Amino acid sequence: MLLFISAIKLVAEIALLALAGQWVLGLLAGQRKDQNVFYKLLQQIGRPFVRLARFVAPKVVLERHLPLVAFFILGFIWVGVTMVKVSHCLKIGVALCQ
Repeated sequence: MLLFISAIKLVAEIALLALAGQWVLGLLAGQRKDQNVFYKLLQQIGRPFVRLARFVAPKVVLERHLPLVAFFILGFIWVGVTMVKVSHCLKIGVALCQ
C-alpha cells in the first residue's frame, strides 16, 4: 500500500515540477518558447495532465489556461495523497515508512 501511495505522490510531483518549469521557461523565453527544446520536453511531460484537465474543466475554460487548471488539480491530488501517506505511516508506524 505504501508503494502505491508513494508512486502516485511521485507522479504528481514530477508533473507539478514539469508544469512549473514550463511556466518559468515560458516567461524566460518569451515569444520564442516554441523553439526551445527544453520547453517542448516539459510540454510533453505535462501534456497527459493538461488533457485530463480539458476533460474535467468546463468548455468555458480557454485552452491557454488548461496548464494552470492541471497544475491546481495536481496540487490538490498531491496534498490529498500526502495526507493519506501521513495517515498510513502513523497507522503502521513511522519506522516502517522510511
